[in-house]
Amino acid sequence: MKTIHLAVFPADGIGPEVIAASRQVLRKLEQLHAGVRFECREFDWSSAYYHQTGAMMPPDGLQQLEAGGFDAILMGPVGSPTIPDHITLWGLLLAIRQGFDQYVNLRPMRLLPGVASPLRNAAQHPINMVCVRENSEGEYAGVGGRVHQGKAREVALQTTVFTRSITERVMRFAFDYAQQHGHQLVTNVTKSNSMQYNMVFWDEVFEQVAAQYPAQATDQQLVDSMTARMVSQPETVELFVASNLFGDILSDLGAALTGSMGLAPSANLNPERQYPSLFQAIHGSAFSLVGKNVANPIASIWSVQLMLAFLGETELAAQLMVAIETVLREQRVRTPDLGGRNSTTDMTEAVCQALEAASAPARPR
Repeated sequence: MKTIHLAVFPADGIGPEVIAASRQVLRKLEQLHAGVRFECREFDWSSAYYHQTGAMMPPDGLQQLEAGGFDAILMGPVGSPTIPDHITLWGLLLAIRQGFDQYVNLRPMRLLPGVASPLRNAAQHPINMVCVRENSEGEYAGVGGRVHQGKAREVALQTTVFTRSITERVMRFAFDYAQQHGHQLVTNVTKSNSMQYNMVFWDEVFEQVAAQYPAQATDQQLVDSMTARMVSQPETVELFVASNLFGDILSDLGAALTGSMGLAPSANLNPERQYPSLFQAIHGSAFSLVGKNVANPIASIWSVQLMLAFLGETELAAQLMVAIETVLREQRVRTPDLGGRNSTTDMTEAVCQALEAASAPARPR
């Protein structure tokens, strides 16, 4: 029996609902595969915890997670309309990303069969993109400050930080991932025409790393024109590597192009596995949907699929991806974000049924 130890954060808004759906899928996988067990320890660190304690997590939160021996972290969305977003983000999610050196944010964006894209001619422009986003510094390094607050000469500074070793490693990850998964083209997203220091440095490092992968095709795109390319020619985009801010924005655009933010997963990876990696749907906490049982759980369930793949559970990951694809392709169950009237519960049960069907032995003919 193999036991996978998970730290689970229901977090905020619809988080408890989509995380409950993800745990139901994990239980179904346990039933279908007797050799694996998921041991989950739930943490209540969240916006509600902040209202109780004045912090998003305890002062020794990272130490607790590190000492827990967790293989991975499964997290719901973080954020509340009653707390400024920078407090919730820096108090929990970014604290874990940076503290556990989760320097790769991996976001697949794929238009799955059965899902409608807002693009007019989506059938002519297949979408299967991957964003490799630098996740530990860049625009979100947290360097800066404010002086003369409230006065006419007030100044606010937010400094972008690129470190050579950190920039190199995320680009090397992008090239290795492209080779491992059959992506023919790696695109460097930049803005070096106007940002003449940090993004020129970024481009130089990309060229130096690319030289170590001579068989890999590459190109370069300014971030503003990359948005137009993703909309008008998404079939020309395979894998792109981008800074923290650019990757954040572009992957949200990609999620919208693939039909719904409710379908968009992510993985925050420490590839060296020195610390546990974190898996989370990229949609927000959506407080307007809380308690209505209408949130699409696929983004969180797909994040579980990314987690299984990262942990080396390739068979389970493949079966779960097939189940997700089957449910969406058949179009019998559709949550409101996909134009339907089904519930979170309906979608979760449909995925579990698809897993069961895929695992059933073939009938003799």
